[in-house]
Amino acid sequence: MNLTTRTSADGKALTIQIKGKFDFNLVQSFRQAYAQIDSSTNKVIVDLRETDYMDSSALGMLLNMKKTLEDKVTVFEITNCQPQLKKILQISRFDKKFDIS
Repeated sequence: MNLTTRTSADGKALTIQIKGKFDFNLVQSFRQAYAQIDSSTNKVIVDLRETDYMDSSALGMLLNMKKTLEDKVTVFEITNCQPQLKKILQISRFDKKFDIS
Protein backbone atom coordinates (compact mmCIF):
# COMPACT_ATOMS: atom_id res chain seq x y z
CA MET A 1 0.00 0.00 0.00
CA ASN A 2 1.25 3.47 -0.84
CA LEU A 3 -0.45 5.12 2.09
CA THR A 4 -0.15 4.47 5.81
CA THR A 5 -1.65 6.23 8.81
CA ARG A 6 -0.78 6.41 12.46
CA THR A 7 -2.15 8.29 15.41
CA SER A 8 0.09 9.76 18.11
CA ALA A 9 0.09 8.12 21.53
CA ASP A 10 -2.02 10.93 23.00
CA GLY A 11 -4.45 10.79 20.07
CA LYS A 12 -3.99 14.44 19.17
CA ALA A 13 -2.17 14.01 15.85
CA LEU A 14 -2.93 11.91 12.79
CA THR A 15 -0.06 11.28 10.37
CA ILE A 16 -0.74 10.20 6.81
CA GLN A 17 2.38 9.00 5.01
CA ILE A 18 2.45 8.73 1.21
CA LYS A 19 4.99 6.47 -0.51
CA GLY A 20 5.80 6.78 -4.19
CA LYS A 21 3.25 8.62 -6.29
CA PHE A 22 0.63 10.91 -4.75
CA ASP A 23 -1.91 10.95 -7.56
CA PHE A 24 -5.48 10.09 -8.53
CA ASN A 25 -4.95 6.41 -7.66
CA LEU A 26 -4.92 7.34 -3.97
CA VAL A 27 -8.22 9.25 -3.89
CA GLN A 28 -10.21 6.57 -2.04
CA SER A 29 -7.51 5.50 0.40
CA PHE A 30 -6.55 9.12 1.16
CA ARG A 31 -10.16 9.99 1.93
CA GLN A 32 -10.52 6.90 4.12
CA ALA A 33 -7.33 7.79 6.00
CA TYR A 34 -8.98 10.82 7.61
CA ALA A 35 -12.68 9.89 7.37
CA GLN A 36 -12.92 8.40 10.85
CA ILE A 37 -10.83 11.03 12.62
CA ASP A 38 -11.26 11.12 16.37
CA SER A 39 -12.74 14.22 18.02
CA SER A 40 -9.61 14.60 20.19
CA THR A 41 -7.38 14.89 17.10
CA ASN A 42 -6.46 18.51 16.41
CA LYS A 43 -3.50 18.09 14.07
CA VAL A 44 -3.13 16.33 10.72
CA ILE A 45 0.33 15.73 9.27
CA VAL A 46 0.83 14.62 5.68
CA ASP A 47 4.32 13.13 5.54
CA LEU A 48 5.85 13.23 2.05
CA ARG A 49 9.24 11.80 3.07
CA GLU A 50 8.95 8.92 0.60
CA THR A 51 6.85 10.70 -2.04
CA ASP A 52 8.58 11.27 -5.35
CA TYR A 53 5.68 12.53 -7.49
CA MET A 54 2.57 14.62 -6.96
CA ASP A 55 0.01 15.86 -9.48
CA SER A 56 -2.94 18.24 -9.47
CA SER A 57 -5.29 15.58 -8.09
CA ALA A 58 -3.05 15.37 -5.00
CA LEU A 59 -3.45 19.12 -4.51
CA GLY A 60 -7.21 18.67 -4.78
CA MET A 61 -7.15 15.86 -2.21
CA LEU A 62 -5.24 18.07 0.23
CA LEU A 63 -7.75 20.90 -0.22
CA ASN A 64 -10.71 18.54 0.21
CA MET A 65 -9.18 17.15 3.40
CA LYS A 66 -8.71 20.64 4.80
CA LYS A 67 -12.25 21.67 3.87
CA THR A 68 -13.72 18.49 5.38
CA LEU A 69 -11.77 18.71 8.65
CA GLU A 70 -11.40 22.44 9.29
CA ASP A 71 -14.21 22.41 11.88
CA LYS A 72 -12.39 19.71 13.92
CA VAL A 73 -8.69 20.17 13.22
CA THR A 74 -6.70 23.34 13.91
CA VAL A 75 -3.29 22.46 12.45
CA PHE A 76 -2.55 21.02 9.00
CA GLU A 77 1.09 20.23 8.20
CA ILE A 78 2.82 18.90 5.11
CA THR A 79 6.22 17.62 6.19
CA ASN A 80 9.45 16.20 4.76
CA CYS A 81 8.85 17.55 1.25
CA GLN A 82 11.34 16.80 -1.47
CA PRO A 83 12.53 20.07 -3.09
CA GLN A 84 10.52 19.52 -6.28
CA LEU A 85 7.33 18.86 -4.29
CA LYS A 86 7.89 21.86 -2.07
CA LYS A 87 8.20 24.01 -5.19
CA ILE A 88 4.87 22.72 -6.53
CA LEU A 89 3.21 23.48 -3.20
CA GLN A 90 4.67 26.98 -3.07
CA ILE A 91 3.74 27.81 -6.67
CA SER A 92 0.21 26.63 -5.89
CA ARG A 93 0.20 28.89 -2.78
CA PHE A 94 -0.37 25.97 -0.43
CA ASP A 95 2.03 27.61 2.01
CA LYS A 96 -0.86 29.99 2.81
CA LYS A 97 -3.16 27.10 3.80
CA PHE A 98 -0.75 24.54 5.29
CA ASP A 99 2.39 24.56 7.40
CA ILE A 100 5.01 23.18 5.00
CA SER A 101 8.46 21.87 5.92
